[in-house]
Amino acid sequence: MIRKLLPVLIVLLSFSATTFSQSDPAPKFTYSGYVDAYYAYYTDSVGTGNFQKFPSISPRSNQFGLNTAQLTFQYDGEKVRGLATLHYGDISRCTWSSTFPYLMEAHAGVRICSKLWLDAGFFRTHVGAEGLLPKENYTSSVSVHTWHEPYFESGFRLNYAATEKLAISLYLLNGYNMYEDNNEKKSFGALITYAFTDKFSLGYSNYTGDDTPTQPDSVEEISHLRIHNSLFLNYQYHKLKIQIGGDYCMQQNSGIDQNTGASDSSSASMMSGVMSLKLQATKVVAAYIRGEYFNDPDGFMGGIIADKQNKYTGYNLTGVTIGAEYKPTENSYIRVEARQLQMDNNQEIFNANGEPSSSRLEVLFNLGISF
Repeated sequence: MIRKLLPVLIVLLSFSATTFSQSDPAPKFTYSGYVDAYYAYYTDSVGTGNFQKFPSISPRSNQFGLNTAQLTFQYDGEKVRGLATLHYGDISRCTWSSTFPYLMEAHAGVRICSKLWLDAGFFRTHVGAEGLLPKENYTSSVSVHTWHEPYFESGFRLNYAATEKLAISLYLLNGYNMYEDNNEKKSFGALITYAFTDKFSLGYSNYTGDDTPTQPDSVEEISHLRIHNSLFLNYQYHKLKIQIGGDYCMQQNSGIDQNTGASDSSSASMMSGVMSLKLQATKVVAAYIRGEYFNDPDGFMGGIIADKQNKYTGYNLTGVTIGAEYKPTENSYIRVEARQLQMDNNQEIFNANGEPSSSRLEVLFNLGISF
């Protein structure tokens, strides 16, 4: 019962900050909304209405759909703050917590000193270069690189605005991409960003934790400590915007025997990367391109598959996305984009007209507005 009431309590705590208004000068309460609708087509045949592999944005083929309809309520005071975002649509259905599918984030914060805040509750991820929503990215879709990063987390956040250019956040979390903990261990994370100018910034984020589920007393518990590192860069040169991100993740006792698929005691690693370019041709029209890479040879992040040579491996893929954007207003967009994902030739994880395939083509049309 307590767990079911937790999101409600957090929301109430967020807005109870209004009771401090007498001693908290000039408090500010705001709300905002965002809607993104789509039509998508995929060459991978997964069945009418089913979600595609790597689902998050526009995940159903040959259908009109709603990625998200969301409302955010925010309170900002001198000493306290709070935020809650509710969302509904395909993003909440296919990527979010099954326990709290309609709660994107909800957290309350208290100022400890002039530049230091302590926040607690449910957060969106602190890891990675790309955002999770189409309005936050150059592209509508997210890369497979981003899809394997955490989307949400719960715990405490210590946020320190060291200077106008340097910001540091430290996290104490339940686990990797989870609101509810699955063992008695806690995880740690960090996010450090530095803005050299308003057009050039660098960032580093990480996650360290063991999310091995609690085992019965009769079963030996094997540690799977994960250390996930992410570097990212954002740069703008005149009308050209550039975004680059790279991840390297290691996990204990997660190797596999490629002949049998059995796990062993060796450590496994994953490498991935993304690079996006956006050219603002006119005030309202832009073109963009993105390249992506994901290599998880032991399958500890993406899962293990048997390839054409009957070897057991994890995903190894590359992808290219191209698209165009039209912005009727500053807070709206219309985008058309196409993406080709290419697996290793021996990894036929897609199905094109009843035939196994190592590649997938997708075409997305997205229309979004925020207010």
